[in-house]
Amino acid sequence: MKYPSFKDIILFENDDYIVVNKPPFVASLDERGGSGEVNILRLAKQYSADAQVCHRLDKETSGAIIIAKTPEAYRSVAMQFEKRKVNKVYHAVVDGQFTFKDLFIDLPILNDGNKSVTIDRKEGKRAETYFNSIKNYRHYTLVECKPITGRMHQIRIHLATQRAAIVGDHMYKGKPVYLSAMKKGYRIAKDDEEQPIMKRFALHARHLVFKGLDDKDIVIDAPYPKDFATLIKLLDKFDA
Repeated sequence: MKYPSFKDIILFENDDYIVVNKPPFVASLDERGGSGEVNILRLAKQYSADAQVCHRLDKETSGAIIIAKTPEAYRSVAMQFEKRKVNKVYHAVVDGQFTFKDLFIDLPILNDGNKSVTIDRKEGKRAETYFNSIKNYRHYTLVECKPITGRMHQIRIHLATQRAAIVGDHMYKGKPVYLSAMKKGYRIAKDDEEQPIMKRFALHARHLVFKGLDDKDIVIDAPYPKDFATLIKLLDKFDA
């Protein structure tokens, strides 16, 4: 796969921080048993030698990610995350019609260390997310997700508990979206297998607010990447 140039994904930069719009299918950090794959941390270090990634997004998730240029900047954001002071907003497309109005989910999450998580009221760690429906389609819903905590797969599993799995999220039973399912008379050549509109789950880190070292708010909006924008465009056209 073709990796973008680091400069092209920068949304914001000052002396202390860089915020990038992470493309899908690029890991945030070196994965365990490092396969030598390109990731955001490596790209950042080539750009700014002391760069540290301040938080992570799942490999398939796109969107805003904060990178610190200095240890002081890193500590500041780490504290903001720890104290739940970073305002994070994600957009997800879920399977089905839902009207979420400040729906608050607080189901504890247990990370079994094996790249999967479960809801576990006894052993799990506190996990809290707010959900609001942004737009209802005939078969799908665009949802705004505001995680208060930052557990692994938090948004994905919390939506799944509401029977609102993110489209294309096989791990939590989310089905992919095919154009043939919503476009009347859509035909595919006999020997071709139809590809889903998005080849990943539809989750994007859309908005981020944190404080710079001068204590002023840094406000970030990360535009949708091409695949997410295409999905929304096709839903607007054929499923509205």
